[in-house]
Amino acid sequence: MATAVPIPPRVAAAVAARAETVVKAYGSGETQVMALDGVSLDIQRGAFTAIMGPSGSGKSTLMHCLAGLDTVTSGRIWIGSTEITGLRDTRLTRLRRDHVGFVFQAFNLLPTLNALENITLPMDIAGRKPDKAWLDRVIATVGLADRLRHRPNELSGGQQQRVAVARALAARPAIIFGDEPTGNLDSRAGAEILGFLRRSVDELGQTIVMVTHDPVAAAYADRVLYLADGRLVDDMYAPTAELVLDRMRRFDVAQFQRKA
Repeated sequence: MATAVPIPPRVAAAVAARAETVVKAYGSGETQVMALDGVSLDIQRGAFTAIMGPSGSGKSTLMHCLAGLDTVTSGRIWIGSTEITGLRDTRLTRLRRDHVGFVFQAFNLLPTLNALENITLPMDIAGRKPDKAWLDRVIATVGLADRLRHRPNELSGGQQQRVAVARALAARPAIIFGDEPTGNLDSRAGAEILGFLRRSVDELGQTIVMVTHDPVAAAYADRVLYLADGRLVDDMYAPTAELVLDRMRRFDVAQFQRKA
């Protein structure tokens, strides 16, 4: 097992997650697929970062590795000041439980629990009582105060995803990862969720990393990272939907020219 080496404190204070020359390969020999090919990056604390790229670029793989949901073939990853590469399963599970939140396309709500019970479920499992003031603030931020006693089948898709966002925020994790969190929603509900994520950064100081293919969704972020063929190929700050779409078109042209 690798020995966890902390990031220097001055650097760790500004970094929520870090990848250093990360490689993720599937298979071997001629059939080997390189999902990530030497990716290095820092995720800034208290910021909203979007990860984009064409299908098969490695963006979801990168998020899963950063979140400790998947292992790497080589390289190193930190969450905060803790290196997670090589951590034993029990320590990694505890770190994810206490410091990481998740929001995915599938809402992953338990149908027998109401909205409030779904929101507090991770803390209930961990045997921790929620901070009531913080929980009330989160619920107000995502606009769920009048729906807390409703079960998932009594909520719209957008409301269910708001519950999932509140659940991720309620435990005050160091970082939240979202894999296409608005992928199953219509444009109006998707805009609501993206607005709540944006507010959680601006008003609650949350750190969010979101994988998306949607230029409009990416425009809610502070920064957009672009992957292609498992490599980090560009980095944009203060994105707009138009700038993101233009950048994606140029990548598509460049990829077509390489293959031609």
